[in-house]
Amino acid sequence: MTTRGSKVERRSVSEQPHELKYEAKKTGTTTAKVEAAKKSTGSNQRSAVEKKLNK
Repeated sequence: MTTRGSKVERRSVSEQPHELKYEAKKTGTTTAKVEAAKKSTGSNQRSAVEKKLNK
């Protein structure tokens, strides 16, 4: 039995437009701010990006 997506994929935010849009909607920001948060943290880890956006 397989599962949808791997744990690695769920823990990160890729550059794909639908993922940026999802993260922006989830945190109440814009896709540009999500991209900026990814760049400033130097990571695509979802927890790090969300922490940066919630400050």
